[in-house]
Amino acid sequence: MIRLSTSTSPPRHFKPDPFPYHHELTLEINALSHQGKGIGRYKDWVVMVAYAVPGDRIKARIFRNHSNYSEADLIAVLESSPDRVAPRCELFGECGGCQYQHIDYGVQLKWKQQHVRESLERLAGLKCEVSAVRTSGRAYAYRSKLTPHFRQSPKRHPDTAVGFEHSQSRRIVDVPYCPIATDALNEVLPKAREELRNGQLPFKKGGTLLLRDCIEGVVSDPNAIVSSRIGEWVFQFQAGEFFQNNPFILADLVDYVVQQAADEGLKTLIDAYCGVGVFSLAASRHFDHCFGIEINANAIHWANANAVINKVDNCTFRLGKAESIFEGLVCNGHEASLIIDPPRRGCDEAFLQQVFAFSPQKVVYVSCAPDTQARDLAHFLAKGYEASSVQPFDLFPQTRHIENVVVLQRKGF
Repeated sequence: MIRLSTSTSPPRHFKPDPFPYHHELTLEINALSHQGKGIGRYKDWVVMVAYAVPGDRIKARIFRNHSNYSEADLIAVLESSPDRVAPRCELFGECGGCQYQHIDYGVQLKWKQQHVRESLERLAGLKCEVSAVRTSGRAYAYRSKLTPHFRQSPKRHPDTAVGFEHSQSRRIVDVPYCPIATDALNEVLPKAREELRNGQLPFKKGGTLLLRDCIEGVVSDPNAIVSSRIGEWVFQFQAGEFFQNNPFILADLVDYVVQQAADEGLKTLIDAYCGVGVFSLAASRHFDHCFGIEINANAIHWANANAVINKVDNCTFRLGKAESIFEGLVCNGHEASLIIDPPRRGCDEAFLQQVFAFSPQKVVYVSCAPDTQARDLAHFLAKGYEASSVQPFDLFPQTRHIENVVVLQRKGF
């Protein structure tokens, strides 16, 4: 259910041009933005409407004007798009976790592919084929980690919501069940919420619960050591630390990245932002040596432990910033492949300059943010690299997020 503001007074900084506050429009929706909002036009003016689907004819109500577009609430669907479906979650439109449950899953994938294509062309000047988005086959019940939030102690304040932020504010929406979470998580969630409200969990104020579905079962202690299997590989890490949350597609993603990084004549793999060693260890049999670096000391500890667990002896992991990854490395860039899997903000300039000085023969750039990835790719293209493939992966069905892998090679390779 979509909850709209009932305020009739414009916000303090509302800009009244080109539409007054709460002005109502009838729009034909013909596209979907990168943020998951439907795009319509009133004459030549762009209006973005959350939860509108391309192909809809809707009534919308303006709540914000920008310099070159406006934002509006969806008041009514006058004619439904053939791609509109009923969301599975009763809280869809209120909980901010999902943006696409009202769109047919196959159509979601086509728009995500289009958004990757548009980002690469607009931000990197790169016009190339973008492969169809790969999926795990699970559009729901895929997420292996939940972190419900609460602002106050549920024991002292029984009405306190335990869940996730509202789609249009920082208010917490109470979430007793999440359809994108695994069945195991949803089985445990009610008990965890009850323990929280009964004071059985050590929270005197607000906080965040952890529920992680792993080999050991559902774990709630962020310091617990847990395990996850990716294909033939087993990885251990602390439950509260970062690890990809869709295990049903992870083996395909890792296998693809490793196969793209490996090539005849490339003897060394350099794994920047290596985390707990997933890419390095999975690629170890394809290279003489794999070298990983990570700024998180805990992740490096587990990367080294995972090398022992998986009986791999040709991987070296080092604590340090990605900007210093090539210091002391005895290796020729002509014989090296580089995997980059940075945080959402992408790579900084110091790191990129070091990469270009080292000049690896091949680069496999993995990103959860195609916009910052495209920004960085523009620098690679300017330095003599060319993109040989673009492959998106849908790690986060029902949301606007997409993982994208771009393979770069030095020209003439």
